[in-house]
Amino acid sequence: MSNTTAVTQKGGSDVVRAPVWVLAIDQGTTNTKALLIDVGSGSIGARATRRVTIDFPFPGWVEQDAAQLWGATAEAVRDCLACAPDLVPVAVAVSNQRESVAAWSRTTGAPLGPVLGWQDARTAQQCAELGPSADMVRSRTGLTLDPMFSATKMRWLLDSVVAAGVDVTDVCLGTIDAWLIWNLTGEFATEAGNASRTLLMDLRDLDWHQDLLDLFGIPLSTLPEVRASNAGFGLTRGSDGIPAGLPILAVLADSHAALFHHGCTLPGAGKATYGTGTSVMTPCSGPDAAPQGIATTIAWLTDRPTYAREGNIVASGSALDWMARMLGAGHHEPGGAYLSDLAGTVEEAGGVTFVPAFTGLGAPYWDRSAQGLLVGMTGGTQRAHLARAALEAVAHQVADVVEAIESDHGARIDVLHTDGGATASGLLMQIQADLLGRAVHVSDSTDASALGVALLASSSLGVAPRPPPIDEATSPSLRVPTMTPTDRAARRAAWAAAVARSRGREVGRP
Repeated sequence: MSNTTAVTQKGGSDVVRAPVWVLAIDQGTTNTKALLIDVGSGSIGARATRRVTIDFPFPGWVEQDAAQLWGATAEAVRDCLACAPDLVPVAVAVSNQRESVAAWSRTTGAPLGPVLGWQDARTAQQCAELGPSADMVRSRTGLTLDPMFSATKMRWLLDSVVAAGVDVTDVCLGTIDAWLIWNLTGEFATEAGNASRTLLMDLRDLDWHQDLLDLFGIPLSTLPEVRASNAGFGLTRGSDGIPAGLPILAVLADSHAALFHHGCTLPGAGKATYGTGTSVMTPCSGPDAAPQGIATTIAWLTDRPTYAREGNIVASGSALDWMARMLGAGHHEPGGAYLSDLAGTVEEAGGVTFVPAFTGLGAPYWDRSAQGLLVGMTGGTQRAHLARAALEAVAHQVADVVEAIESDHGARIDVLHTDGGATASGLLMQIQADLLGRAVHVSDSTDASALGVALLASSSLGVAPRPPPIDEATSPSLRVPTMTPTDRAARRAAWAAAVARSRGREVGRP
């Protein structure tokens, strides 16, 4: 399925400047987008989208096809360039889904197994067995020892490949940025922010650490070179119809690119990206340990590292899609839009609480044994109540993460910027402001990740990006809390009780 659009660039009263077009590739969990972006103005000249599929072969297993991910990327690029042939890009910038892992042959470049998705929980037992090393892992990597992160997925793939008779010296392991870079340029490299999500990179040394490689059993020879976010990743080699000779100037993980797009470069500003899951992230002063359940990560590495605190929610957009399907939405109908229309017919969820722990819970709980549940239903429960409970589940999870990030007073999110597909739901954004108890700024762009990585590339092109004018037509919409503190406290308490039940624990117990 393809969605290709040529966009007419708007003029203005400013001095006319020749556009500088960057081809931005945004490879996400459910689709790949390619956009032509004028990095001086931030305007989009053309775009194309290709869907990618997700497979769930067993409970807790989440797989994708590496060849399809690359094929969708190449098709989106070709479609984008074809619909605007007069707009000639001078460089490429790449953003990508994080933590998912591919394995491929160093000799042939062919995939050696499925992509293990970031949601995949098949290695939960391996993580549990490594529990005695959890403190060491957290102190070096800033991450919780959890199957969401890449290292145990890499080990699983390596074991599978070697068992099939492949020589380990022919095996390449990498996150999705490394897989795309390999196919685009033939270079075996990964970007530092992506590397920081693997459980294998030391946050202070900014490179793979031998103690971590030994712990997870990952040979250094199977891993790509770690590079700065704007270090350069080679020239496109012209494969699969993509033009040759374009430099890849910037690479960022999608959540990090969205943070960069929002201009959140200093502590105090943060963002939530609502995708299949949700990433809540804010810059912090250094690699010191975050509160329990919250990660410290590298947002981007340029002349120096920018660190961030982050909480990762496993199911948000996927929870909305699931509930929408249960309530009768078509398979490709956006879950957020369907639920918002339905939920808007009632004032509250009728006492229903939904905990979407399909593969356990992520931040701040990191409890893979948690089970999804619906509680509080009565004979009077309506479809609209269930729809509203699903929207509230997304907002409650974000509020949980924000509270955890701020729990040790080491970071504060004074302004929460939001982006991603689910932000199209004005009702969800209002619920978010209400349950969070602070204003939420909703981005007016659905392409935050692509715009962010293109913005980073602009510095290498010598182009000074021009911030968009702030007026009523272009400024982000603002949602302010309308819920009373008493009502907020009651709803948050009901959510906490449901989460405790999901985890098989008593209310109030850790």
